[in-house]
Amino acid sequence: MLEPSSYEYAIVRIVPRVEREEFVNAGVIVYSRVLRYLAARVQLDTDRILTLFPGTDPVEIEQHLSMIPRICIGGPEAGAIGELPQHERFHWLVAPRSTIIQTSPCHSGLTENPEEVLNNLFDRLVKI
Repeated sequence: MLEPSSYEYAIVRIVPRVEREEFVNAGVIVYSRVLRYLAARVQLDTDRILTLFPGTDPVEIEQHLSMIPRICIGGPEAGAIGELPQHERFHWLVAPRSTIIQTSPCHSGLTENPEEVLNNLFDRLVKI
């Protein structure tokens, strides 16, 4: 049995009107330095976005969202950020920004299985 290791996670949010500070959860990023794990799941609820924020371009948002899991995997397909070490990619992804795609503050926990954490958080916080 593995010993529990620390992990951090952040929720990916769509914030169409930054000045209103309203958002829709669209993904989860989980990182464990000890377990060398960095992964994300994203999913845009297009109907919800268009209902709450008419005029938003879901195609453009989905294009940008799709880069998050690629950056987690790393490599040339993720551009210059994908070439950074895993911990730097995580910190780049969760850095505060004032754009339509933002992340929550980071939270932490202990786990033996970060993939299970990712799936549970995604099911609980994004797929509602």
